[in-house]
Amino acid sequence: METVIFGNTPQAYLIVLAVILAGILIIRLFKRAILTWLRRVVDKTASTFDDFLLQGISSTLLPLLYFGVFYFALKSLILPAWLNRALEIAGMFLWTFLITRLIIFAIHYFLRNHLQRRGQGDASFQQIRGITLILSGLIWIIAILFFISNLGYNVATLLTGLGIGGIAIALATQNIIADLFNYFVLFFDRPFEVGDFVVVEDKSGTVESIGIKTTRIRALTGEQLVFSNTDLTNSRLHNFKRLQRRRIVFSIGVTYDTPKDKLTKIPQIIRDAIASQPETLFDRAHFASYGDFSLIFEVVYFVLSDNFNKYMDINQGINLYIYEAFQNENIEFAYPTQSLIVRNPAVPNESDDISR
Repeated sequence: METVIFGNTPQAYLIVLAVILAGILIIRLFKRAILTWLRRVVDKTASTFDDFLLQGISSTLLPLLYFGVFYFALKSLILPAWLNRALEIAGMFLWTFLITRLIIFAIHYFLRNHLQRRGQGDASFQQIRGITLILSGLIWIIAILFFISNLGYNVATLLTGLGIGGIAIALATQNIIADLFNYFVLFFDRPFEVGDFVVVEDKSGTVESIGIKTTRIRALTGEQLVFSNTDLTNSRLHNFKRLQRRRIVFSIGVTYDTPKDKLTKIPQIIRDAIASQPETLFDRAHFASYGDFSLIFEVVYFVLSDNFNKYMDINQGINLYIYEAFQNENIEFAYPTQSLIVRNPAVPNESDDISR
C-alpha cells in the first residue's frame, strides 16, 4: 500500500475511489429524495416558477455536483501539470456551458410567462422563438469570450477585430439590422398579433406570421403580402381586431316635395330602425342640409361588435326597415333630377316646364 504509482500510493487511489463512490451515492439519494419531493410539490401548485426551479436544479445543479465530486477527489492526488490544467479547463468549460444554458432557459421561461400573463395564444409563443434565437446567439458569444478570457488569452485584440468587422457588416446590412430591431418593437409593443385584421395604407388582410425580418399578411383577395418590419413600424396601421365598437355615418335623401309632417317623422323612423337591430347604439339623426336634388338627413349610430359580417347584417336590416317604413308613409327617396325651363321670347308670360 506504500508503493508509489505515478506519484501516488494505492491507498490514495482507493480513498479517491471511495470519495467518488460516496459522492455519487449522496447525489443519487439527494436526487431521489429532494427532487421527488419537489416534483410532487410542483404537481400540486399552479405556479410555473416551481417548474422552472425544478428544471434548473435537474439540468444545472446535478451535473455540477457530479463534476465537483470528481474534481475535488482527483485534486487530492499528485497529478502531472498537464492533467491539473485539463481538469481546470474542463471545470471552466462545464461551468460556462451549464450557466449559459440556464440563463437561456430562464430568458425563455420569463418571456413565455410574460405572454401567459397577458393572455397571448400559441402564435405568440411561436414568435418568441425568434427572440430567444437571437438572444441565445448573443449570450453564447459572450460565454465563449468569457471562456477564452479565463483560459488566459487576451480577448481585447479579438474584440477590436470584431468591432471593426462589425461596423463594416452593420453598414452593409443596415436594413436587415433595422428590421431586426423593429422585430423587437413589434414583439414588446404589440401593435398587432397573428390573426388580427389590419390595414396598412391601401393594403389590408389578416396577419399570418411575424418574422425576424418580415411580416406576412393574407390579403382578402387571397394573395400573401410581405412587409418588412421597418415598413410596418413607420406606417399608419389600422388594427380592426381591437375595434371595440364601429361608428357608422350615412345619409338619406328624400324629394323636395316631401311634406313637413313627413320630414318630422323621418328621424324617429331611423331611430326605430336602428333600435330594432341587436348590438346597436343610436346616436343621432337630423335633417342636415339641402342638397342639389334632395333633402339630406344625416344619421350616426354604433355597432357594438368588431365583426364585419355582423355589421353588414345589421346595416342590411336597418336599410330594409327604413325602405319598408318609407313605403308605408309614402316618403320618396330622392334621385338625381333636373328641371329645364324654356321661355318663348315672343310671349314673355308664357313658359313651358319640361322635367326629366
